[in-house]
Amino acid sequence: MHPALVYTASRIALLLVAAGVLYLLGLRDPFWLLVASFLVSGLASYVLLSKQRDALSSRITKNR
Repeated sequence: MHPALVYTASRIALLLVAAGVLYLLGLRDPFWLLVASFLVSGLASYVLLSKQRDALSSRITKNR
């Protein structure tokens, strides 16, 4: 599978998981839920998706 699809799907999955967890923890306002979900999933993807990010960047530089 193309690394861009894997990375994008992983980012979307992390966003949905973060939103679900934050909702279960009591964050019910849609605006703040969205903002917090983006922040949490961004931090989580920085830590958890380094392998996918490296694969994507090597694929991009290889095609140049």
